[in-house]
Amino acid sequence: MFTVITGAQFGDEGKGKIVDLLAEEYDIVVRFQGGDNAGHTVVVGGEVYKLHQIPSGILVGTSSLIGPGVVLNPFSLMEEIDVLKSRGIPVSSENLGIDFKASIIMPYHIALDALTESSRKNRIGTTKKGIAYAYSDRALRNEIRLCDLFDEDIFYGKLNEILPTKKEMISKLGGNPYDLFPDKEAKELLQIGNKLKEYAVDVSYEINSSLRAGKKVLAEGAQGTLLDVIHGTQRYVTSSSTVAGSACAGLGVGPSQVTNTIGLVKAYITRVGDGPLPTELTDGAGNHMVEVGREYGTTTGRRRRCGWLDLPFLKKSVYLNGYTELVLTKLDVLTGLDSIKVCVAYDLNGERIDYPPSLSEELERCVPVYGEYESWDEPLDDVTKYDDLPQNAKDYIASIEKIVRVPISYVSVGPDRDQIIKMEIDHEKLMRCNSLIQ
Repeated sequence: MFTVITGAQFGDEGKGKIVDLLAEEYDIVVRFQGGDNAGHTVVVGGEVYKLHQIPSGILVGTSSLIGPGVVLNPFSLMEEIDVLKSRGIPVSSENLGIDFKASIIMPYHIALDALTESSRKNRIGTTKKGIAYAYSDRALRNEIRLCDLFDEDIFYGKLNEILPTKKEMISKLGGNPYDLFPDKEAKELLQIGNKLKEYAVDVSYEINSSLRAGKKVLAEGAQGTLLDVIHGTQRYVTSSSTVAGSACAGLGVGPSQVTNTIGLVKAYITRVGDGPLPTELTDGAGNHMVEVGREYGTTTGRRRRCGWLDLPFLKKSVYLNGYTELVLTKLDVLTGLDSIKVCVAYDLNGERIDYPPSLSEELERCVPVYGEYESWDEPLDDVTKYDDLPQNAKDYIASIEKIVRVPISYVSVGPDRDQIIKMEIDHEKLMRCNSLIQ
């Protein structure tokens, strides 16, 4: 069984929490793209864990892998490992593997990212973690990989070949190339490489051999579908492919192995950084979502932009990922609002459309067409069964299933691992979802 789970919006949908919940049902959890620009927050028994590169399954003891499609920051990875160990979470080669071929995010990548972003007239909103430059060096076959940190001669050979070009680029962008990569950082990288050597594995082999042995594998993505480097809201996207299909390429697993795909969607929508967000709110409802939902970036700490749920966006995510089920998160955040709006279509230049336009320039001109639902005042924190939800909350869930035609398998009503309602998905319900028309 090979399951792929991705965010259906702009990231921050709560993947860490759901992966942590599902991990106990799987033998392996594996990350397939992105870098430490991702941030997964998991709350277990009131304890908050913030993960950036290590899959969330590590918290429940499930074997965790980091695939070759990931770009790796060794400095922050070691910090993450050390923090987990200090909090009593075992981390060793027994439960964590990292692919030999994972590209390394180097200090010059981070420097170039920051300089490039600051020089733009129209900024993208990058996290300045060096992700794009690490991926571009991979495409240019000019990267340093994890395995290169295991051999001092290979490492310095590659570094001495790469550095002159990077220094020239930094100088042209107004940076100081003489501050770039002092020998101290090079030695630290080699020391970290020596520590990470025990974790190095061939992730493709590990997954495929495990699937052949009848084991269950859960692949988790970073960021969200609408930030996909190809299919997202260009140019305000991340630097990797975030859709479910990229799990196969990023891990080295054939597409015939995928058995189901799970999409995570918030009961509203958020975005960090610049780029179009048609339903963005700057009023009291938006502030309510920010404060009640604690909408501040795990990685950057930036306040997230919030808006009403955008169903045209969600339809696009369903098409791009082929979701077999959805998980609805943060339903509790909508409690107490005067009413709830949902974007069901856009008005673009006087024409109603129910699917996002391809160009971000057109998307920025889209005016949301809203449907409106009654809210509820009853707290959802202690609700554990679907039947105990307020009727208005049930109606809201049903309306989402009806329009996107994908069943919702879980509903999150609070930040803790236990605040999840498992929905019953039977054949009859699945047929209803597939047959309902907008």
